[in-house]
Amino acid sequence: MGTDDSAVSDVMRDLAAWIAGTCERPLPAEVAEKAKHHTLDTLAAMVSGSRLRPGELGIAYASRQGGRPEASIAGTSLLAPAELAAFANGMTGHADETDDSHAPSFTHPGCAVVPAALAMAEREGRSGAELLRAVVLGYELCARSTMSLGRDELYGAGHSTHAFGGLLGAAAAAGALAGLDATRSRWLLSYAAQQAAGITCWARDEEHIEKAFHFGAMPASRGVLAASLVAFGFTGVDDVLSGPRNFFEAFSESPEPEILTRELGSRYEILHANIKKWPVGSPIQAALDSAQRLRAEHALSPEVIARVRVRLPDIEAHVVDDRSMPDINAQHLVAVMLLDGDLGFASAHDYERMRDPAVQALRERLTLVHDRELGAARPRRQAIVEVETTDGRRLAHRTRAVRGTADDPMTRGEVEAKARDLLEPVLGAGRSGALVAAVGELEALGDVRELRPLLAG
Repeated sequence: MGTDDSAVSDVMRDLAAWIAGTCERPLPAEVAEKAKHHTLDTLAAMVSGSRLRPGELGIAYASRQGGRPEASIAGTSLLAPAELAAFANGMTGHADETDDSHAPSFTHPGCAVVPAALAMAEREGRSGAELLRAVVLGYELCARSTMSLGRDELYGAGHSTHAFGGLLGAAAAAGALAGLDATRSRWLLSYAAQQAAGITCWARDEEHIEKAFHFGAMPASRGVLAASLVAFGFTGVDDVLSGPRNFFEAFSESPEPEILTRELGSRYEILHANIKKWPVGSPIQAALDSAQRLRAEHALSPEVIARVRVRLPDIEAHVVDDRSMPDINAQHLVAVMLLDGDLGFASAHDYERMRDPAVQALRERLTLVHDRELGAARPRRQAIVEVETTDGRRLAHRTRAVRGTADDPMTRGEVEAKARDLLEPVLGAGRSGALVAAVGELEALGDVRELRPLLAG
């Protein structure tokens, strides 16, 4: 195995070489800055998620397995084998709806890629610059894998883009940090492809526990496993992307393998990824932007609001329609925004607030519309909030480019402010500030393990 280069496709040859050269390849300044934003955003999601039920379960499971203390579990002082640390941090990273996303590929890269990259970087004693480069690589493979399979076809067949993309991204990031050469990077991709799994019944998970496993823990830990096996000496198929019974044939009727390497090094998918301004489900982001704008511009108070109509894209409004969890309940969160004028991690996750008479009274005047026009609109995930007032005014605001998306990105200051809101309840103001500063200067870090005391809750 691993000696017949003539049987290897150009796509596999180029992709494997790119993975192998990742840690030595400098990043453009714009890409490095965006990578810091997403790394900090994901670390903050991991720390805050360590105090939520899915995260608590993931941490408890990992801590009971024992093993070598190779990598940290965020929000705790625990160290675990890299695969288990990636598992726990994947659970915490998607313990709720705080983490990032990549709309063109229909994935959540951060909660899979960052835990895998951090775990392997700690195990191998890699630098902050190498961690950043691996994270960027992970976002590339996460996004490009589902786009090359055909995102809509894959999702329509019941396969999960989130799990597939996260796995390939996590494996690539971990493999680069494990120091795999081009030949072994081919085997890495084969071991990752063998583990590709996930079905879209995750949408029925009421407690966000299986969903956290599906989006974060499963792909992150399996990606580390694939890298660890090959680094240990496991050999594999030279080109899982072409030849008989290959990855694309198994999962797609009309794949475009060339997407995996097209414009590699000139187009960076992390620049097209989204960071949530609000720590809530993605389909609600635009509605909150509009609700905040209307409240501020028209000085709306609950007493003058007669009716509210929230229009969301029909293809995903069901995900956030009157859900039992506050952070993915569109009606509840829009009501809270109209009452408070802002939303943070604490208020978005406050179950008691769902029983607040003032919130309930406003919700009774609020209707959620599954809008077909918005379902076809681009950019995706637009929203329209319409308000009728008791004095006869009809107000409306349409958010086309959600704050934090690639079409309207957040500044470093905004990303850091969101991170502090998530970090401080667990780490305190001092350590939160130190972690934010360290990630902002990640290239200066000689060994990623220096982050351990800053991540420990």
